[in-house]
Parts: sequence; structure tokens; C-alpha cells
Amino acid sequence: MNRRSFARKMALTLPVLASARLAPAAPPLLPRRLQPGDTIGLITPGSYIDDEGLQKAVDNLLSLGFRLKMGKNLRAKRGFNAGSDQQRLDDLHTMFADDSVDGIWCARGGYGCSRLLPAIDYDLIRNNPKALIGYSDVTALLNAIYHKTGLVGFHGPVGASEMTEYTEAQFRAVVMEGKAPYAIPLSGENQKKENTAFQPFALRGGKARGLLIGGNLSLLAAMAGTPYLPEATGKLVFLEDVGEKPYRIDRMLTQLRQAWGLGQAAGIAIGIFEDCQPGEGELSLSLAETLTDRLQELGMPAVYGLSFGHIADQCTLPLGIEAELDVENQSLVLLEPAVR
Repeated sequence: MNRRSFARKMALTLPVLASARLAPAAPPLLPRRLQPGDTIGLITPGSYIDDEGLQKAVDNLLSLGFRLKMGKNLRAKRGFNAGSDQQRLDDLHTMFADDSVDGIWCARGGYGCSRLLPAIDYDLIRNNPKALIGYSDVTALLNAIYHKTGLVGFHGPVGASEMTEYTEAQFRAVVMEGKAPYAIPLSGENQKKENTAFQPFALRGGKARGLLIGGNLSLLAAMAGTPYLPEATGKLVFLEDVGEKPYRIDRMLTQLRQAWGLGQAAGIAIGIFEDCQPGEGELSLSLAETLTDRLQELGMPAVYGLSFGHIADQCTLPLGIEAELDVENQSLVLLEPAVR
């Protein structure tokens, strides 16, 4: 990455210091840290997973030293979903209720998790706290469960993700070792890429501190106005997406501003939005121009290009843990452990 270029962009932004908590929050409900030999429940709460994806998920989890317990309905299929809502819900509940299961990993995302939210037994989950891991559509589960129970969940690789050296190291640091304070490093491989989607830039300088919440932009926009999304006020919000045209990103950010109070957040950490540029000759702002247009005027520290999203090298971000964003240093620091 060209840090001189980054510094020039920093100079164009107004530095802001946000100290984000309006009132003390209740202590988060921490899951137990995962260890080699633990049993992981593998489920598909969203879309159907094919044979190749399932094999990859199994191989990934075994390589980390875990034992596996497959959801009863893991291979179910109903249209684009991994079985009916009830089948997917049953697997989620069963894994939380099963004392032999130490953590729960979503084999893939896709679509369908938000359909489950009204029927989830949140008391069951609160009484049986376990690490729940996934991203993309799993954003719906992570936010709803945190909002209703206080349980810290993990926006990280799904089972079938590319388990690169960076991805594995970040997962181990957060979910297995519980490092804190822990400065999540940028991926060196991401920084080498010439694709502009991987090039960090500041929207507005400064530092901000608050509880981390967020996830996939499309899912957060779809959840805005429902009783399943934690409020944005005073939080450090993280956002990522893939394959969305700038006008759609504009629309979703506008939705979060109007229906979620995104402007009351402490700061915004943005991951990699790959394949989100307009087509050649298309009448459109660029991705960077769109993000700047919708977020810079909110007046809080915000930075684009941190190492999370629909990419090979992705970090693991816990929802509900105190963190600090430093735009100038392009850093996100977890200030407390996410596991016990």
C-alpha cells in the first residue's frame, strides 16, 4: 500500500476524536474459548451447501484440531435454502442445547438466516452461551443473538471459507486465545493487490472507541427498523459487502442513516467491498466517492480497507466487545477479550 498516498488523503479529512459510550453497558456474555479437541457443531442456517463446500468446511475444521458434529439437517435442501425454516432452526437450537458441543460454526452464508429471527429461543441461547461463527448472511444471527442475549458472536470465516494463513491466525487470536488488547493487523497479501477495492483510505480522521457491532451491509440494511438489530448509538460499526453497485450501496447506507441512526455511531470501520465498482461507461459515482458522499459528513472517524469481508484474507471481529479505531494508523484494537 502507498502510505504517502494514504497520508495525503488523511490530510484532506478533518480529524475527529470520538469517545463513544453514552452510558455504561452491561457486561457482555462471553462464550468459552475454543481449544483443539473441542467439538464444533456444523450447521447451515442460510443457503444450501454443495458437496465441495461441505468437504472444504470439514477439512478446515479438522485442520484446526476440532472434532465435528453435523447438524441433523445439514444436507437438507428447499429451493435456495438449506431445508425449511424449522429444519434450520432445529439445528441451531439443538447445537446450543447439546452439552457435548463447544462451539457452533456456520458452514456457509447465502440467504435465509433473517427468516429465523422471530422464532429463535433466545433464553435457550442465553443459558447455553457458545461461540457462534460466520459472516455474510450470518450477520442476522450474530446481531439478533447479541441484541437479545448479550452473547458475543464472531463475524469471521464460514466453514467453507479459504482458511489462509492470515485468516487462521486471526481466528486463533480472537476465538481460541482471547488476546486483548489486540491490534488486528492488515493483511500483507491484501495490501499487495493492485485492485483499488483493496486500497485503504480515510473518510474522516481521528480515533473512536465503543462496542463493536456490524457485519454485512445488505443484511444490516434489511434488519434496520426490526427489533433484532442493536442500536448504532455510541457503537463502533463495521461494514462489508461484495458485488453491489455503488447506487445500491448508496441506498443501503441511506437506509442505515434514516432508519438506524448510523450518524450517532462513534466511528465506522469499513472492510473490503470487492466487485463494487460501476461498469465501464455506467453513469455512477465510484465506490470511494459513494462511501465518502454518504459517510464523511456524519462527522465521525471512518476508514475504508480493513482486512475483513468477502475476501480470502479476513480477520475475525467479535460483536459486543470494546474496541478502538485509529484511522491514521488504519488499526482496530480489541480492548478486551472476546472469550472466557
